[in-house]
Amino acid sequence: MSAVSDTAGPRPRTAMVLAAGLATRMRPLSADRPKAMIEVGGRPMIDHILDRLEAAGIERVTVNLHHQGEVLARHLGERRHPEIAISHEETLRGTAGGVRAVLDRLGPDPFYVINGDIVWLDGPERVLDRLARLWDDRRMDALAVVVPTVYALGIGDHGDFELDPMGLISWPGEGVVAPFAYAGMQLVHPRLFDGLADGPADMAPCWRRAVARERMAGLVFDGTWAHVGTPAALRHVGRLLEGQELTLVRHGD
Repeated sequence: MSAVSDTAGPRPRTAMVLAAGLATRMRPLSADRPKAMIEVGGRPMIDHILDRLEAAGIERVTVNLHHQGEVLARHLGERRHPEIAISHEETLRGTAGGVRAVLDRLGPDPFYVINGDIVWLDGPERVLDRLARLWDDRRMDALAVVVPTVYALGIGDHGDFELDPMGLISWPGEGVVAPFAYAGMQLVHPRLFDGLADGPADMAPCWRRAVARERMAGLVFDGTWAHVGTPAALRHVGRLLEGQELTLVRHGD
């Protein structure tokens, strides 16, 4: 993605973690807890995510809740850094609708949106730092982390996007296997959600508008990544990470 220039503005200070899913595919492990509270490497997935956000300089995080939300809310209440706000969703708002509902908390500048059911081990540079460094406000409404579909653990054999030599994301043609899968991490500007009505909404329509305007770019992840959406995926990830240290390694801090 060398064509994306290093014209980053101020570093992001806010983020949203999407943790309001029903976790039906994770049953029976999710019977008494939300998916983000399921442990990987001896700790809930949400803690790995929050550790990485804190290391990236994030000061305020909003986490949305639904299924077994009180379990996650109690757990988050024990954490002091970063500062955490809770968005209780009595009715599920969807990936974009959940963000749209709390834009006032996230502020006017670009912010991270992270899925609550992923784990990752960074490559030579922290991926959140790479997103901040490569963000170009003149050219982007969204900068999404992608992984090659063949290496996207936990999502099957389907992908989401194509990526051109300029680093711009596009949608695959009919019947084409997408070479890249969305990794559940993105840096977005609030304008990505312009015109989105209050209420349930998925991210895809927002992305499609950004793609049509050539304002959605992709960053290929260079570490180890997995989506933990089912018990089988959890077992697979456990074997993959066996002997590897999931605890945050600080790069040059």
